[in-house]
Amino acid sequence: NCRVDRTSPFSGIVVVGIHQQPIVTMPEVNSVQVFGKKKTATAVAFAKQGRGLIKVNGQPLELLEPEALRYKVYEPVLIVGQEKFSNLDIRIRVSGGGITSQIYAIRAAIAKSVVAYHAKYVDEHSKNELRAALMGYDRNMLVSDPRRCEPKKYGGPSARARFQKSYR
Repeated sequence: NCRVDRTSPFSGIVVVGIHQQPIVTMPEVNSVQVFGKKKTATAVAFAKQGRGLIKVNGQPLELLEPEALRYKVYEPVLIVGQEKFSNLDIRIRVSGGGITSQIYAIRAAIAKSVVAYHAKYVDEHSKNELRAALMGYDRNMLVSDPRRCEPKKYGGPSARARFQKSYR
């Protein structure tokens, strides 16, 4: 008993149900979703049109701990320039890994999100400029680091070290 009203002046399609109450869909917002990884830490960034907010797990970047590594997270913003981030809201969820790995994952997610947003909604030239600037500073902001922890083997205390050999 549902019909679709295609002559609606609203932004989306209006579906009229049994009780004749129109359900209006929201207008589409320009957004991209990317992720940054380091070891086992994963940061998922959701960038959308906004007013320049960058939040990590619901908190602003200024409250990120440890303070010594906070500047690592600021690097993509400082390299590219704040004007590129002025019309973007970036919300980041980060989980897994340790403190340092999470910081590097967040950094990669911010860098990738601004490049992806410009690629999808702005133009190819600005995307290439951003990409070149970020790659020139640090390749790991856009390309994930393939190094992982090597598993331990038998016959020794760690992955490569062997137990000391003794004859008596």
